[in-house]
Amino acid sequence: MTMKKIFYSVLFLSFLSCGDSAPKKQKMVVNGYAQGTTYNIIYISETGVDYQRAIDSTLIEIDNSLSTYQKKSIISKFNQADSILEVDQLFKDVFNISKQVFQISEGAFDPTIAPIVNAWGFGFENLHSTDSTTIDSLKQLVDFNQISLTNNSAVKANKGMMLDFNAVAQGYSVDVLASLLDSKGINNYLVEVGGELKAKGVNINDTLWRIGIDKPIEGLEEREIEAIVNLENKALATSGNYRKFYEKDGMKYSHTINPKTGYPVEHNLLSATVITNDCGVADAFATVFMVVGLQDAKEILSENKNIEALLIYNDEDGGLQSFMSDGLKGFIELNDDNK
Repeated sequence: MTMKKIFYSVLFLSFLSCGDSAPKKQKMVVNGYAQGTTYNIIYISETGVDYQRAIDSTLIEIDNSLSTYQKKSIISKFNQADSILEVDQLFKDVFNISKQVFQISEGAFDPTIAPIVNAWGFGFENLHSTDSTTIDSLKQLVDFNQISLTNNSAVKANKGMMLDFNAVAQGYSVDVLASLLDSKGINNYLVEVGGELKAKGVNINDTLWRIGIDKPIEGLEEREIEAIVNLENKALATSGNYRKFYEKDGMKYSHTINPKTGYPVEHNLLSATVITNDCGVADAFATVFMVVGLQDAKEILSENKNIEALLIYNDEDGGLQSFMSDGLKGFIELNDDNK
């Protein structure tokens, strides 16, 4: 269930000068590397204060809690623990988001799938052992109902159980960084980490932030835009199967693993872009949709009106088609080829 994030083409607009009587607005750009990827943050400031140090410190704190690639992180220690470990607020926040989405998706989102993801070679251990006996054995360790929070501790029923929050942690990181900017009195910003992002207010031109969504086609030399979203005080996350896959004996396997079967999914959904209030939630539901496929994704959307999505899929002839939920129709522009 681990996801390689899809990066967006953020459409930066040119600077418009203000009159001498108006406060000077400055477009501040902060970027760097974190969580095995890049981050890019734009915010509008009247003071010109650079918050990169605070941003980098926050990202390090998140890694120290949630990164399975950090051997001393809280989640790594929990994965190695016999049954119980004291955890911090970051861990608890992501745990609670994951539990909510786990329940709504009826188990299609399950961070205890970590051992199976590792077995398929997409996780933090890359075991590459996918015979049916191994998968059946590892499935006994996949059940998020068997892990709970008790006061400030996480408790697991089986020593061999492990968590991997990769399909929610980057989106959650965006939310944490957005909250940091909120605390500094910044009212207009775009925060992006590994392709997941959150927008507030407007850009330097006093218009909504415009986000380009990639056309989900493997092997393109240059990325092509499938749609443009005008993002108004919302978060956006995308997951897809077309860029990362597992090859064995001449076969390609999707990197999206179904927690219920232990095997890569097989359906025609190529990418899912989810828009909602919180980026951690958007991140998790983008994963859910890639697990369940087009029809079940539509059903989940119909039952959860606070979530919007653009789903791009192959039709029976192999052509690209798209489905968008009703709430997006006033904020999205499809490529002319898809209108």
